[in-house]
Amino acid sequence: MLKLGIPSKGRLQDKTIDWFATKDIFIKRTGSDREYAGFVEGMSGVELVLLSAGEIPKELAAGRINLGVTGTDLVREEIYDWVNIVDEVEPLGFGRANLVLAVPDCWIDVAKVDDLDAVAAQFRSDHGFRLRIATKYHSLTRQFLSTHGVADYQLIDSQGATEGTVKNLHAEAIADITSTGDTLRANGLRILADGLILRSEATVYASRMAKWDAAAEAGFATLAEKTGWAQRVITV
Repeated sequence: MLKLGIPSKGRLQDKTIDWFATKDIFIKRTGSDREYAGFVEGMSGVELVLLSAGEIPKELAAGRINLGVTGTDLVREEIYDWVNIVDEVEPLGFGRANLVLAVPDCWIDVAKVDDLDAVAAQFRSDHGFRLRIATKYHSLTRQFLSTHGVADYQLIDSQGATEGTVKNLHAEAIADITSTGDTLRANGLRILADGLILRSEATVYASRMAKWDAAAEAGFATLAEKTGWAQRVITV
């Protein structure tokens, strides 16, 4: 049986269910709103698994689900060597947001990442500790800064309200996900001109680590008939 993981609640779940419905694939919840249970109507070969969006990349990487709907940002942050662990089946056109690097708007001399590198070196000299960047995207932020040759900084873990960390003096800059940038601006922050780290959107991913037996293959084929997906994208 093919295991399909989708978000367990919220707008991302609603939009996922709506997207599948446009393909005549109907996902139904069972029990109360607090029960993480459901099924795919008329598809006995597909088992629905409801998970948080953050858990889905981990389940894909562990091979416990065959397909999963989650954000590009989460897959690339959570799965080391993701290109060899999962395959992108289809971007779904919703849940779009950008992971960006932002600094205080009052830093008028810092327009690009290269400027941040110069400021970081001076900051350490002046304050005796490295410039702090608040984020929950440690891996993606490190990769991005390494690519730009920035080394004199430290990452501060922030699992929520990251935009407020600069105002509260917990960090000097942030790397965070945003769809409009309004919250950044409201907190006196500005995205660097070349500070786009990643464009993200909700996407169907297939696990290379999962068990793709005849039953899973058949479940994928049933979905593919309605979605137009290529007849399995996995190479095991």
